[in-house]
Amino acid sequence: MAKKIKLTRPELKRYREALARYERYLPMLKLKQQRLQVMLREVAEQRAAAERACAELETALRSYRSVLADRAGVPLEAWARPAEVLVDEKNVAGVAVPVFRDVTFPQVRYSLFGTPPWIDRALADLRERSRRRARVDVLQREEQLLSNELTRIIQRVNLFEKIMIPEAREAIRRIRIKLGDEMTDAVGRSKIAKKKLAETMETQPDAAEGERRGGQGATRREEPR
Repeated sequence: MAKKIKLTRPELKRYREALARYERYLPMLKLKQQRLQVMLREVAEQRAAAERACAELETALRSYRSVLADRAGVPLEAWARPAEVLVDEKNVAGVAVPVFRDVTFPQVRYSLFGTPPWIDRALADLRERSRRRARVDVLQREEQLLSNELTRIIQRVNLFEKIMIPEAREAIRRIRIKLGDEMTDAVGRSKIAKKKLAETMETQPDAAEGERRGGQGATRREEPR
């Protein structure tokens, strides 16, 4: 349903101010959109690289499958599970996004002499896998946040470009036409009034002269013989 527009001068002023505001704000939205698109591509590339690094390490860890079955009583999987994922925060085009910093692991103690020699290397590799997975998770969250914000900004850009600015311009056009018609009508009425006034002024001297002559004639008839 089309929005009803008041065809008045105050409404014209309101739409002009709104249009100026939209046209001033739109370039900022587009700039933010471009920056988000650039950052989103960079984060997507980082996430893809991190996933490849995870896949490479997973390939390397396959060599442990035979020995991991015999852990000599050492809970490697539990020790390789992160105790905490350390995440910082940064602002990207007005969006607070997480930034992976590091992973902490639980402290472990085991006998160097009572365990196989491959335990140290296996634990280090398993922890590195956890670290890389954690980095992928953080990058995925960052990518999702940026993607959500980009979607929101694109929607606002479309709203301004396709709806709000065209509507304001159309309203201004219609109001100006209406006010122009009213001004034309006013000028026409003014011309008619001036013409009538001029005609009246032209006829008034004749009427006054007639009245004056009529008054003189009556005076002569009243004089004594």
